[in-house]
Parts: sequence; structure tokens; C-alpha cells
Amino acid sequence: MAPPLQPLRRITGTSGPSRRSLLAGVAALGALGAAGCSRVPTASTTDGGDLLERLRAAGVVRLGIAGEIPFGYIDKDGELTGEAPELAEVIFKRLGVDRVQPVPTEFGSLIPGLNSQQFDVVAAGMYVNPERCEQVIFSDPDYQMLDSFIVRKGNPLGLRTYQDVVKKKAKFATGTGYAEIAYAVEAGYKESDILIVPDQVAGLNAVEAGRVDVFAGTALTTREVVKKSNKAEATEPFKPLVGGKPHVDGGAFAFRPTETKLRDAFNVELAKLKKSGELLRILKPFGFTEDEMTDLTAKELCGG
Repeated sequence: MAPPLQPLRRITGTSGPSRRSLLAGVAALGALGAAGCSRVPTASTTDGGDLLERLRAAGVVRLGIAGEIPFGYIDKDGELTGEAPELAEVIFKRLGVDRVQPVPTEFGSLIPGLNSQQFDVVAAGMYVNPERCEQVIFSDPDYQMLDSFIVRKGNPLGLRTYQDVVKKKAKFATGTGYAEIAYAVEAGYKESDILIVPDQVAGLNAVEAGRVDVFAGTALTTREVVKKSNKAEATEPFKPLVGGKPHVDGGAFAFRPTETKLRDAFNVELAKLKKSGELLRILKPFGFTEDEMTDLTAKELCGG
């Protein structure tokens, strides 16, 4: 299994503070990585881009990561790992690119860094949404994510949806920059009444201490963080309502808008991994399960 989970990445925008904090030392590593790598020549001039050919010639692809477990991070031994880099390594080898190189940065800098040629691909489990789709192109998602609550053992208030939280007038918490803030507000919870904590560990502590009745996060992080708790549990995963309709988030790789050939080639290999079941094998050590596997497409999540 991956090391204990840290703040998860799911803000709805592309800049400003994210729900993911950098691991200690990642910023310094990022500066060294960016300075030490040889840049692939900049703009693609051919229709659909020629980045894939240039990456094959260079033998290396630079991955923008945001130092967040389990998506893309530098481990305690200084090695690149996470579900997105591990998946990228498999797919790019199949595409004829033998080596991946991390370029750590803040989450809000991933899209600007990609478009300014600081790295070649965003490999950070980034959620696909219409706002981001105006700035980059996405592969199809390699995972989907539902929400879940951390509640006290036995779930005494019966909290299973954001609507339940509002109806029961429960004390509600979630993380800094989390998409769950908007989901709760849409359900009718007053934003100023939400307790904002740094991450899911702080959320668990708040529930265990009785400061709140419920903490909202992703199904993956809530189920991982409660494993060693004898006071709290995670609820069954559920789909929040967005615009009155059940919503499922999906995370994917991001590419510069000109590089459709690379994105399309990446999607072909990703589809093969999904069909064979190898995708789940790659992601499973990082806490992903069959529930996180998906047939969602980037087109769907971009709004058609």
C-alpha cells in the first residue's frame, strides 16, 4: 500500500490554494528538477502536434506533479511514485518513451506550467471540469471518485448525503479548497457555518473529538483515514448533486491543446489497460478499488 494519505486534490478551479499540500522538500526538488532537465523544443508546428515524436527522440517525458499522495509525489526515498506517474510510466513505455521525469509544483501552477512548456504532461490525477477544459485537453479519466463522510461509529445521525446534513442541522466540516464545500452549499448548507480544516486527518480528529458531526471528502481518502480509528467510520460512497443531478468526478492526464496526437495515442493505450484489467492492478497499491474504475470520457466531463 502507499504511505498514509495526505490532503487530496480536488478543488474546482485552476489557481489559488488547492486541497493538496506539497510534501516536505517537494518544492526544492521541483526547482532542481526543472533546472536539471533538458527542455524538449517548444511549440509544435504540425497539425495535431509533434510532441510524441520529440519525446521518443529525447527518450524522456517530463511529468508535472503536485506532491500529493496518492496521485503523484516524491516518496521518503526521493523516488517518484503515485497512481498517475506509475500509470504514465507504463503508457509512455508503450508509446516508445522509456523514462519519466518529475517536475513538482503547486497544484494551482500545473496548468500554467504545462502551457508554458515547463513540463510535457500533467500527471496529478487532476479532475476534469469545463473550466479546465477551456485551457487544456484531457485524456479520458483513469479513475472516478465519489464522495463519502467520516462520522462517529454507528452513524448516529444517519448522515449519508449532503441533504441529510442540512436536514439534521449537523455540524459539518471539510478541507481547504475541497469541492465538497460547493456540494454542501448547493444542498442548502450555509458556507459560513462550514468548519474548514487542512485535510482528512484533521477532519477525522474533529469528528472523533465531537467538534463536528461529519467530515466530507472523497471515498478513497475517507475509507483510508478511518482504518485505524475506533471512534469513527466512513459512510458508503455516494454521488453529490450538481445542478440537481447526481455527479461523478473523474481524474485524468492533461496535455497542451495543440497536442491532440499525443493525447489520442495515450487514450488508445489507456483503453487497452482498462479492457485487460491492468489499470486496476497499477492503481490498487495506492488505495484504488473496482469502485474507482470508470468508463467516463473527457468529453462527458467537459460538458459535451
